[in-house]
Amino acid sequence: MKNLSYYKKSYLNALRQQGDPLADALIPELLANPDWAVAINSWKGYVPVVADLAAFSNNFQNFFAVYRSVPKQLDQRKVNLAQDFFGSQGNDYLSLLGLYSLPYCYAFADGAQVLVRSKRITEEVGQRLMETALFLLDAFKPGTFLQVNESLLTLAKVRLIHAFSRYFVKHYAKDWKAEWGVPINQEDMIGTNLAFSMLVIRGLDKLGKYPGLEVYEAVLYYWKLVGQYLGLTIESWPETSKEAFELERLIRKRHLKQSEAGIQLINSLIHYYEQTFGEPGITASLKRVIAFLVGKDASKALNLPYTEQVPGLAFRILLDWSFTRQRESNASITYDNTRREFLRQSVIRLGKQVELTVPVIKRS
Repeated sequence: MKNLSYYKKSYLNALRQQGDPLADALIPELLANPDWAVAINSWKGYVPVVADLAAFSNNFQNFFAVYRSVPKQLDQRKVNLAQDFFGSQGNDYLSLLGLYSLPYCYAFADGAQVLVRSKRITEEVGQRLMETALFLLDAFKPGTFLQVNESLLTLAKVRLIHAFSRYFVKHYAKDWKAEWGVPINQEDMIGTNLAFSMLVIRGLDKLGKYPGLEVYEAVLYYWKLVGQYLGLTIESWPETSKEAFELERLIRKRHLKQSEAGIQLINSLIHYYEQTFGEPGITASLKRVIAFLVGKDASKALNLPYTEQVPGLAFRILLDWSFTRQRESNASITYDNTRREFLRQSVIRLGKQVELTVPVIKRS
């Protein structure tokens, strides 16, 4: 329980004023050299070696050096346990991401402010959902962290995408308020990491599928590794279920409240789901399903009709269907099958296979 001493208002206040200096320093260079972003997006299936970076600045060479090594003193047992868990529960994991984790994040008013200022979040909902799911699939690819592979390049790209968003909000969002903190600050990134880890376990518990304490804490450990490569301050990252509970509760107490930004985000998400499912009998229960998962307080913040009861058959159908409809095939649930079906669905939904790319901004 050594991390509990960190979980104080003063500590989190400091985190709200911190971004990601290593990645943030690279954005002016990418704006001045858009061909570098093109090159980064061209790398497929491997982390760039030194020769690939000959034309890049020392800052970039130092940045990518981070992704050519794996953490020291790695707990391989926990890594394998978390990856095996995702391999067998990947469909539920991704479904809960879309129906629980993301809506829950929207109920946190200050963090929602930066999300709503990205038109892609509200106008290209399907694309953003697919990209987020691909990030999860890449992060949990078997072998990640046990050997250097393309998954680390995905984490590097996501880190740069966050830095781009931070840069443009800080420089061009004239209505940004200082009390919201630095855009995509350390506290909000930690909160998102918790939403993508402990909340999924909490969601499985609501479904009667709690995987056990050992798996839960292996997943927490796994997201500590993910967070390290995303530029998070991981010194205070929870190692136990008790620490995760206390940290999430403190962040919730600080930031869960209604906002126009959060309501706009949840309405855009629900509208996308309604269009995607296209079944009136199912979509009528959609808000109740999300409300049941996010809980009473978050439902109130999002203007959703809260229920303490599982909303019937529609609940299971929505979880099975998911926002990627991955369960159309009758194949067994394995990591490879989940990924294959997801990529097939991305072509159906988007007209192309989804990719994670660093923004290429060519200024005239």
